[in-house]
Amino acid sequence: MIRRLFPHPYLSALLVVIWMLLVNRFAWGSLVFAVILAIAVPALTEPYWPDRARLRHPLKIVRYCLMVIYDIIKANIQVAMIVLFKPNRNLHPAWITIPLELRSPEAITVLASTVTLTPGTVSADLSQDGHALLVHCLHAPDPESVILDIKSRYEDRLKEIFE
Repeated sequence: MIRRLFPHPYLSALLVVIWMLLVNRFAWGSLVFAVILAIAVPALTEPYWPDRARLRHPLKIVRYCLMVIYDIIKANIQVAMIVLFKPNRNLHPAWITIPLELRSPEAITVLASTVTLTPGTVSADLSQDGHALLVHCLHAPDPESVILDIKSRYEDRLKEIFE
């Protein structure tokens, strides 16, 4: 019964949290509406998710999110320093192809989103076979270190969570 009501429990919980954050104040009516959304949206989209992502270590998601928030703050400061103090001087923009070991579409999506959320990098394309991600870096004097950083910092953790 619970499984039919909440086919994607993590999505349902996330919808409640996001709705309450969007409302920006607590009201019982908002909470009830958030729960209705948390039941309706996953139930209506269930046919479009034939292969559900399996989370092997769901609690590691919290650590991953905290690390990404830290990286976003750090990258914001780095990009601000580049823009303010090195405009058009000594910048080494680069297109970098990152080979992927991830196979789960959800994990690849999270990785691409993480790269894009971090200022100074944008994930631009995924190879046809899903084995490589094309990333543009604002400043990458050593592209090899960018690849190693993304793989060790993000991809390895996502493998633990999803695969």
